[in-house]
Amino acid sequence: MLAASAVTPASLVPESTQQAIGYPTLFLLVLAGALVPVIPTGALVSSAAVVAVHQTTPFSLAMVFVTASLAAFLGDAALYWLGRRGLKSKNGSRWLEAIRSRAPEDRLEQAQEKLAAHGVAVLVLSRLVPAGRIPVMLACLLAEWPMRRFSRGNLPACLAWAVTYQLIGILGGSLFAEPWEGVVAVIGLTLLISAVPSVVRRMR
Repeated sequence: MLAASAVTPASLVPESTQQAIGYPTLFLLVLAGALVPVIPTGALVSSAAVVAVHQTTPFSLAMVFVTASLAAFLGDAALYWLGRRGLKSKNGSRWLEAIRSRAPEDRLEQAQEKLAAHGVAVLVLSRLVPAGRIPVMLACLLAEWPMRRFSRGNLPACLAWAVTYQLIGILGGSLFAEPWEGVVAVIGLTLLISAVPSVVRRMR
């Protein structure tokens, strides 16, 4: 399923093979995307949901949701842990520097203000806002949130994120007869959504 089907027509690959390859691939890509925020993980989840809509295997959509949300949660937890280690280190760390480099000063200030005012709710919403996750995560690090507090807020954030992009995929899969058509449509839509913050900043 999933990544395998995006490359090979689903009719040529048995569903059992698609799933055996697809779910681990989806997990690893979303996990890597959480650690290195250049992989379009939202597009991956939506594409996986498109393929799942066209499958006859029960619980395909549920497996996409569980796989994506778990990978996102573990990836965020690992990145936050590495960021905390960087803060405690005298020389910092490349992970902490990577987080800082992706959090523009104005976005970080906004995230810190909102985090101070609304707490965990801001963390929950940060994954639903394009380019919102890293500034809020850095704000949590600078506020010295313990790992347990961050994880409590990040769990519902990852669940909401997985549901949102899965719904985009379900819509795309329902509108098109062929899975590849839905995959192309949802990838275009999710990349467009991701590009909006950058365009707005440049216009300002």
